[in-house]
Amino acid sequence: MNETLKETIKLVPDQPGCYLYYDKEGEIIYVGKAKNLKRRVYSYFHKQHDSVKTTVLVSQIEKLEYIITDSEVEALILESHLIKKHKPRYNVLLKDDKKYPYFLITDEDFPRIQVVRKKNLNPDKGRFYGPYTDVGAMYATLDFLKKLFPLKQCKTPKFSNRPCLYYHIGKCLAPCQGKVTPEEYQKLIHQVELFLSGKQTELLKQIQEQMQKYADSEQFEKAAKMRDSYLDLQKTLERQKVVYENTKLNEDIIAVLYEDGILAIVIMMIREGRLIDKKDFTYFVDNIDKTEYFETFFRDYYTGLKLGFPDKIVSKELEEIGDKSLYEDWLKIISGKKVTINYAKTGKYRELAELAIKNAGNLLETAKLKKMAQIRDDFNEVGSYLAEKLHLSNFPNRIECYDISHIQGTNTVASMVVFQNGLPKKTAYRKFKVRSTEGKPDDFLSMKEVLSRRLARLGEPKWEKPDLIIIDGGKGQLSSVMQIVEGLGIKVGKDGIDFVSLAKREEEVFLPHQSESILLPRDSNALYLIQRIRDEAHRFAITFHRERRSKSAVGKKD
Repeated sequence: MNETLKETIKLVPDQPGCYLYYDKEGEIIYVGKAKNLKRRVYSYFHKQHDSVKTTVLVSQIEKLEYIITDSEVEALILESHLIKKHKPRYNVLLKDDKKYPYFLITDEDFPRIQVVRKKNLNPDKGRFYGPYTDVGAMYATLDFLKKLFPLKQCKTPKFSNRPCLYYHIGKCLAPCQGKVTPEEYQKLIHQVELFLSGKQTELLKQIQEQMQKYADSEQFEKAAKMRDSYLDLQKTLERQKVVYENTKLNEDIIAVLYEDGILAIVIMMIREGRLIDKKDFTYFVDNIDKTEYFETFFRDYYTGLKLGFPDKIVSKELEEIGDKSLYEDWLKIISGKKVTINYAKTGKYRELAELAIKNAGNLLETAKLKKMAQIRDDFNEVGSYLAEKLHLSNFPNRIECYDISHIQGTNTVASMVVFQNGLPKKTAYRKFKVRSTEGKPDDFLSMKEVLSRRLARLGEPKWEKPDLIIIDGGKGQLSSVMQIVEGLGIKVGKDGIDFVSLAKREEEVFLPHQSESILLPRDSNALYLIQRIRDEAHRFAITFHRERRSKSAVGKKD
């Protein structure tokens, strides 16, 4: 730590605010917030950190700046702004390949409804509703809105002296030709906004009143159109699941799952007691605590929501991200209304949270299948990338991975999983009952037995030679395995077998006889593939161990 940094740390006050860390190049590498700046900043430089990421961050800090705020909620808002502006290397930045669309009610004398992408959001253009993660459902909604509400379709009139075809087929009121007053048109826009905000019950009431008004004044054609709109909307409401009877509760139910490098987030939107929509988000991230990612998502999502805030947000994950009152104050500032937070621990909220988790589980499995299908289709590229980055001597057509499972040395078993050309080859999976370590937990001796038994069968039918063997663990585990391999006289490298290990905490890849690890890009298909193989070996071993334990328990009872 340089002297200037030491002196700056001494001056940090006991007040809320944001702190910014710079590296030697003068680049902002991290932005954080704190209720007490002094205490938070001090902890970075005077504590032992469990996280490798934090340890590396601290080693690169050359300069510190801080901004004092009046409250912690102001610090929270400022932190979000600074992260978006500077995109610091060590802050969580959620990225995916999708630009979710929004509906835009344009800011014109006679507004239109448009579909816009997130990157084009501009508050001066009008009012935004979304995001919509299901594009097909979004366009179906747009068609329904155009059928229900004959809004202006064109930015500029097609004809100077007569309405266009949209007017004649009942899909536009032709404001360009003075066929509707601004007041009448604004009522229509208000109804569209009621629909997009989930206030369909209020909208039904307004349409019914309008229908009756036209009927009373003997404008029967207009009354008939209102009746048709009323019936169409009523059918839509009937298809929506009623969650709460006779209520106007507006809630977002959020579920979060993380597995195999995939973060799946589902938001179930309940408006006026009805489940009206479900939003799905998937991100490919590393193994850092999912809470950190969820906090970033939560803040990004609701900052970008613009309109349509719920009255309550229900999620088990929210209990992990900090002070509830802090986030309720923050939500009140960005939404302009009171929004409460519930942790989904009891009653109806717990049931809804479990339903959201089921949906998140389905989303997670779908994302896994898509990722593996992509790896299968691009395996020549993925395999070549792995061979290059990990300095493999063989193209990794056949990859094997092993895992040991036991409880304090009892019922010790091992698994062998095989991936061929990027896909699991389950007919080649093998289970091992480990005999040499029964009653004593010794993973090194267990692995020695398993590898000895497996490698002794090289070349036999159904025991093909692997191109690459992945070891679960860090540098120490790989060194132990290499002692076993060399003791068995197995050729390593060209015309033999390549070995690597994968350390779970930071997903570092280690090579034999090298002290430095290799970090593959977090969002790469190559890293996902070896994570998937490692996790599959662990799952297969755990499953076999449970089977053995159950049989042992039954035997003891007998």
